[in-house]
Amino acid sequence: MKTLYFDCYCGASGDMILGALIDAGVSFEHIRDQLATLPVKGYRLESERVNKHGTMATQFRVHVEGHTDAHEGHDHGHGHSHPHRHLRHIVELIEASELSSTVKEKSIATFRRIAECEAEVHGTTPEKIHFHEVGAVDSIVDIVGAHVALEVLQPERILASPLHVGSGTVKCAHGIMPVPAPATALLTRGAPTYGGDVDGELLTPTGAGTAA
Repeated sequence: MKTLYFDCYCGASGDMILGALIDAGVSFEHIRDQLATLPVKGYRLESERVNKHGTMATQFRVHVEGHTDAHEGHDHGHGHSHPHRHLRHIVELIEASELSSTVKEKSIATFRRIAECEAEVHGTTPEKIHFHEVGAVDSIVDIVGAHVALEVLQPERILASPLHVGSGTVKCAHGIMPVPAPATALLTRGAPTYGGDVDGELLTPTGAGTAA
């Protein structure tokens, strides 16, 4: 049985997951070409080998036009002005692409799950949720790109270590939130998580929606 295991001792974010999947053997060019079929413009992808504390890894980045590094501070949009989208807008973008039916279905399911958790937090319906940071270009790329990569790897089973969420607070569209943010906490409901001495958000909504 082919098993894909995510070791999340440093948390998880969309760009971290994509970097790990590229490191596991998925072609960056394939991910880039598949994402190019989405009717989303104004971004550039980069993948490079980096040395992190003596260990080689792949760092995946989304550079959005008019912004600094889109993943600086992960996908809670610190200091960025991202477009807000409803769930239906994201579904329309994905459906309009040339992605496989499996990637479309699983990507939409991930966004729907995030919308359901956000709706529970805010006391509304998934259809009325504004995807603030998660609706931004970089998060759409991260979630869809992860499902493109998973389709290539075809794991029969996906496992993850307990998720390190971090500690303290994080600044997002709704103001100062505790770590983990409420929607992130709901996304990990039923999954083992833990905090620690690291001050900051280690597990982002995109990471939780993909790995949890």
